[in-house]
Amino acid sequence: MVARSPVSSAGLLLALVLSIGTIACTKDQANPCLEGSTAPECVSAPPGACPDFNPLRNPYVGELHVHTAYSFDSAQAGVSAGPRDMYRFARGQSLTLPPFAPESAQRTTQLRRPMDFVAATDHAEFLGELRVCTVPGHPGFDSEFCADYREQIETARNADRIAPPGSPLPDVFFEIGVLLIDPSPTRLSICGTNDEDCIAEASVLWDDERAAAEEFYDRCTFTTFVGYEWTGNPGGNNIHRNVIFRTDAVPELPMSYMDAPTPQALWASLEEQCLQGLAGCDVLSIPHSSNFSGGLMFEPVNADGSALSKEDAAFRAAMEPLVEIHQHKGNSECKVGVLTNDEDCNFETVEKVFILDDPVPGVEVPPLSFARNALKEGLVQDEIIGANPFKLGFVGATDTHNATPGATHEGDYRNTGGLGGLDWEPSRLLFFLAASGMESNGGGLAVAWAEENTRESIFDALKRREVYATSGTRPRLRFFGGWDMPSDLCDSHDMIQIVDQAGVPMGGTLPAPPAGANRSAQFFVSALQDPGPPGEPGTPLERIQIIKGWVDAEGNAQEKVFNVAGGDRAAGVDVKTCETSGDGYPSLCTVWTDPEFNPTERAFYYARVFENPVCRWSTMLCNELGVDCDDIGSVPQDFIDCCSPLIEDQRVIKERAWSSPIWYRPEAP
Repeated sequence: MVARSPVSSAGLLLALVLSIGTIACTKDQANPCLEGSTAPECVSAPPGACPDFNPLRNPYVGELHVHTAYSFDSAQAGVSAGPRDMYRFARGQSLTLPPFAPESAQRTTQLRRPMDFVAATDHAEFLGELRVCTVPGHPGFDSEFCADYREQIETARNADRIAPPGSPLPDVFFEIGVLLIDPSPTRLSICGTNDEDCIAEASVLWDDERAAAEEFYDRCTFTTFVGYEWTGNPGGNNIHRNVIFRTDAVPELPMSYMDAPTPQALWASLEEQCLQGLAGCDVLSIPHSSNFSGGLMFEPVNADGSALSKEDAAFRAAMEPLVEIHQHKGNSECKVGVLTNDEDCNFETVEKVFILDDPVPGVEVPPLSFARNALKEGLVQDEIIGANPFKLGFVGATDTHNATPGATHEGDYRNTGGLGGLDWEPSRLLFFLAASGMESNGGGLAVAWAEENTRESIFDALKRREVYATSGTRPRLRFFGGWDMPSDLCDSHDMIQIVDQAGVPMGGTLPAPPAGANRSAQFFVSALQDPGPPGEPGTPLERIQIIKGWVDAEGNAQEKVFNVAGGDRAAGVDVKTCETSGDGYPSLCTVWTDPEFNPTERAFYYARVFENPVCRWSTMLCNELGVDCDDIGSVPQDFIDCCSPLIEDQRVIKERAWSSPIWYRPEAP
């Protein structure tokens, strides 16, 4: 175990290796780039490459789950910022948000740091209905539904959009919700004969989404992806997916829940319309908010309930190489008591089974609502049928409905995050914010290790799972697996070149161990502290863990958490003032050998990096409001949510990052 200090020369070199662009190779014995070498890092940049092209890959920070005024629920909440406003915000320009309440002023907000890549993922559902109801000339425009919908938008945009807790949802929201939970949904009657009006108007907005992405795509500097959200909720279970396309070659219309009412139907349509039916089209699907799926997100069955075949599992893994494990509606990695006793799974949990439930502390959630359990189930399925349907890399996002991607700072969330944010009075929620409240958080980010900031390079990183998720901050994390790593690797200035040749990066599968060797799997993991926004240093690192899952000889899935670096420096935070104390690490690095490795057992490994503790956004807000939960009788009723048992254990949090897993199969991959 090696922990680098601020004055360590190796630590400084680590920082350089992780953060610089193209690494110049020299032909000497300390460097593998010898005459005639074909190693990837020794190959010259291809013609037309970006200035920062790096065969060892650069980290690019982005988000693949963003809603704008083109989403029916964003518009209904008074949001008027469209895709172009969203892209400007992501690049660092300011955005004006509507006021929270009649007495509030409009708010102008700006990212503390711009993004490298982003996708607008407006709901495919009701895309055309939104225009039918808001653009005069359609027969449906004068319908009662559309009149109510316009009234709701007008009410929201006039800032009269805060309702007391327990207020009934608007009739329009109820009608839309009924359709989205129907296992066999149909379109509204306002759509005309054969739904032609809604289909035509959906095409108008879809074409504009595509045009906006093209306008703001700045190759080598800022990458935009064309995408949308498929919003299935059969029986109230959240099985949503974000669909991301590699280039501007995309189908003529997004595929909605009405068109494809199961994930399998969605994947089949993407295969037909994109992968097989459109030259240059490539696509992936990213499930999110599995914590609200009622266990359906990762059921190892087909749409008709039949068992997966090897081909079914391989197809699913190819279509869905990633899962969004953290966003404003909670964390989906794991939960204490749900097939784990890992105490660090008590992080941004939301105590609900379904998205519109009332929160209940300690509510029992089905195991396959969480990504770690899905990874374990994938190993079990691989053991049974020979293919892993849940070979999932990790990304994070905000799921903002304010067109504000990347606004994840704990101090900013109450003004910009989630489905519209919260007012200064935390008990006064947006009328439709039943999914959030004080349990919600600022959301996460995705970091892709790619050669350059282009659509093709970043998409390829996503597809090979060389990505990691964060809870909103921006630490640098690298994770490689192999069989023969030098124990002093962290002291080498060529560390990344060495492990890139000798091992596989996050998202990969270990090859079979060398013939005749009796070796254990080894893992190189390194992390750098988030440098923070300009003038605001990031939080030091606390420790690194490696989480292992495996299938034992009896065919049962197991897990274990290993602390591999750091964790030996005390740090704390005063919840009354949010002042931090103690030490941490600017960087951590180690080569870890699995002490319990069994070459006959399937396994996965992923790294989890913790920062030192800080105040949660809600703690900052409640302190500013003067709330003292130690004297509950003094707390005004409007602020009583500050003392909610739902967040009692989360007043102080440790921001974190999760690498995508590395898998091991006894068979050669």
